[in-house]
Amino acid sequence: MKFVDVARIHLKAGDGGVGCVSFRREKFVPKGGPDGGNGGNGGGIIIRTNRHLNTLLDFQYRRNYRAPRGEHGLGSNKTGKSGNDIILEVPVGTVIRKSETGAIIADLTDEGQSIVAAKGGHGGKGNAEFATSVNQAPREYTLGTQGEVLEIDLELKLLADVGLVGLPNAGKSTLISVISAAKPKIADYPFTTLVPNLGIVGIDLGQSFVVADIPGLIAGAHEGKGLGLQFLRHIERTKVLVFLIEATSEDPRSDYDVLLNELQLFNSSLGKKPRIVALTKTDIADAERLARVKKISFGKVPTYHISSVSGDGIKDLVGGMWKAITLLPRDASA
Repeated sequence: MKFVDVARIHLKAGDGGVGCVSFRREKFVPKGGPDGGNGGNGGGIIIRTNRHLNTLLDFQYRRNYRAPRGEHGLGSNKTGKSGNDIILEVPVGTVIRKSETGAIIADLTDEGQSIVAAKGGHGGKGNAEFATSVNQAPREYTLGTQGEVLEIDLELKLLADVGLVGLPNAGKSTLISVISAAKPKIADYPFTTLVPNLGIVGIDLGQSFVVADIPGLIAGAHEGKGLGLQFLRHIERTKVLVFLIEATSEDPRSDYDVLLNELQLFNSSLGKKPRIVALTKTDIADAERLARVKKISFGKVPTYHISSVSGDGIKDLVGGMWKAITLLPRDASA
């Protein structure tokens, strides 16, 4: 299935039905009182999360949604039938914004969470509502109010415990394929990963965490270079960041600085998240280079030397990820 993480849609909630003007017509009661019923309420448009969805693809093919209006009131004090609500399902992690201003309407991060994005109009009043002791045969009624009209932007931000970041071809996809059941496309050229991949990593019975493999970043990613802004949003919710850097790089420390700088320029809060460094592809680094790499310091950041091909260091890295997650405060936001 194609991965789509942004969409713009137009919503029109249903209008309220018109109130009715009617009078009782009963045998032997030639001038019955008013019995015009109220109009029904218009249907609303509700947006609700569904954990089985992972893309906004459906909204690429249909962009306009209109809820039914309420039916008009009837005689015999019968209220018109209200229009049915429309329910639009989105992936967990969807942010809803007003297209015009960019203001956030809702951030849906829980399964089954919902909001009324566009409220239906209220039904109008029938003439029975206007009867008084001095006006026993009113002909007044009101129209129903209009349903809300709104254009919104949907933006999906993946929910993951750990985000894998690195320059193109740093080994992120290979790593996630080794530590989880995810099967991303893997090849020996930059930007193989064109969409984020999610994988569940099992630790023990009943214990697991979610890892997101983000397409490779390059200098200027925060300005949209490479795949840049298209996917940086997906690491905003991750709790722990793992920087994957090739052990064969000419300057691993410089690679690390580039990655950290891009994340901070995109969102300063990303620089405050717990992070881990994993120097990858140790299986193809010669002994001399490997010895130099192992002396490189990344300050107080936990550092691992791994090979997803040979399996060296993988168990230790997964353990380090789990430790970083469990050390977070219970109320730490993703």
